[in-house]
Amino acid sequence: MELRLGDSEYRFAQLVWRHEPVASGRLVKLAAAELGWKKSTTYTVLKNLCNKGVLQNENALVTALVKESEVQKQESASVVDRAFGGSLPGFVAAFLNQKGISPQEADQIQAMIDQYREGQK
Repeated sequence: MELRLGDSEYRFAQLVWRHEPVASGRLVKLAAAELGWKKSTTYTVLKNLCNKGVLQNENALVTALVKESEVQKQESASVVDRAFGGSLPGFVAAFLNQKGISPQEADQIQAMIDQYREGQK
């Protein structure tokens, strides 16, 4: 399943992930407060995400059918594929040249690499 979400869809889905299960009426209030959306916008985006199979709205109770981590995994792979020809080192080099990371973040990344290598043995 393709889980590509637009920016507004992703921000809305984050509301659901943080508050689920959430009544649709409460979701309207949350979207108004956090996203500045009108009721009609909220229900339109909710319907779109239900049609994509990301969320479900049953008996006015909204829950996620797809975890946030799954969407993040597909989105990050898509960025690396699209912008860097699938080259993770190319992505990392571009990121480091633009933003940089702290020593703590470097340690966390190194620990992830070490864990990956251990799992490959």
